[in-house]
Amino acid sequence: METDPTRMCELLVGLPDVNVNGVGDWPGWLRIAITTRGSRPVCGGCAGAVHGHGRNDVVLVDLPVFGRSARLVWSKQRWKCPNASCAVGTWCEVDERIAPRRAAITDRAGRWATVQVGCHGRSVSEVAQDLGCDWHTVMDAVMYFGAPLIDDPNRYGTVDALGLDETLFCRVGRWRTQCWSTQIVDVRRGQLLDVVPGRDGAPSCAWFATRPQRWRDQIRWATLDLSGPYRNVFDTMLPKAVQVADPFHVVKLAGTCVDEVRRRVQNETFGHRGRRDDPLYRARRLLLMADERLDEKGQAKVRGLLDAGDPNGEVKDAWHAYQVVREIYTINDADTGTAFVARLAADLRDQAGPPEVRRLGRTFTKWQSQIAAWHRSHVSNGPTEAINNLVKRVKRTAFGMTNFHHYRIRSLLYAGKPNWSLLATNPR
Repeated sequence: METDPTRMCELLVGLPDVNVNGVGDWPGWLRIAITTRGSRPVCGGCAGAVHGHGRNDVVLVDLPVFGRSARLVWSKQRWKCPNASCAVGTWCEVDERIAPRRAAITDRAGRWATVQVGCHGRSVSEVAQDLGCDWHTVMDAVMYFGAPLIDDPNRYGTVDALGLDETLFCRVGRWRTQCWSTQIVDVRRGQLLDVVPGRDGAPSCAWFATRPQRWRDQIRWATLDLSGPYRNVFDTMLPKAVQVADPFHVVKLAGTCVDEVRRRVQNETFGHRGRRDDPLYRARRLLLMADERLDEKGQAKVRGLLDAGDPNGEVKDAWHAYQVVREIYTINDADTGTAFVARLAADLRDQAGPPEVRRLGRTFTKWQSQIAAWHRSHVSNGPTEAINNLVKRVKRTAFGMTNFHHYRIRSLLYAGKPNWSLLATNPR
């Protein structure tokens, strides 16, 4: 059994070709002094012999030791080329296995911090507290070690169905101006492909332009939430993909129409906004429930409230339109579904209906092919919304972000499904 104390210290440090010269107890952390073992190098400029030129002590944040913060103090050898005509002069030894160039943290501590922040979704400040260092040291390590995982060409392959959706990135300035980001998601695998700034079409088009044409041509379905800019992105960059309107947003649009008609009729009939005892206000939640979920008592209550507060039947028309829109997604046959959507779009534009319902009909006419495409694809923007929740979790953990580069890297590390096994083997 090994009993040499020096050798035992070297085993605990766990670094190759390293001598442990001493361990000291400093206020707040444990100091571990090391030097490297190795042959004398040659000059990189003239390939001649070199000689020692002193040492520089570099303090590096390391992983905690037995529950205590630790610092690895690397006494770096400085070398000098004696050749006066050589442009190299002096330089310090470098060992990427111990720490990257100009880093304030060891290689292993940086990779550990990247897993904690990127994979487990911990806050940077929390990991920094575990290591006993500042926020910037950990964040720089996450950016350094995380970027190769994000840029891995094999992180995602062929995409069959792709979705776009936006989420609020941050608010900046005196007037709290909203800054948005667009998430590009593989909706089959539920994988975040990338994050681009803004919610207009230009950044998304630029991202697609950097993808190979063959990769873009293999995308069969493109899901979106009735967004004009995203529709233009798909028309421009994915002309062969069939666009699919998200069912949730289609039904939500019909529900919004019911609310708008109810509020207008409420004001026209009673001269004020809805109050507790007003029939339409009492019916506001029942009107948005699925018809099949209402029992006989619920059905009677809705109709009684509508008879009492809807003299012209406008709210009832909007309610019926909402229920019919829901029926779109109970049809199993693609051809029947396409014909149903076309007939519904025409019926909603009937001049006898409320203006809000007619506006809904015009929207259905504009998005008719995208709404009907769901019956052939059966894909939705639901996975994109789920990815948005993961991205928002990263924001909540960080208590908000303002640096888009940090936001993108952390979101992709958490929701982009990188190959974490590469972290241990990636030499940078």
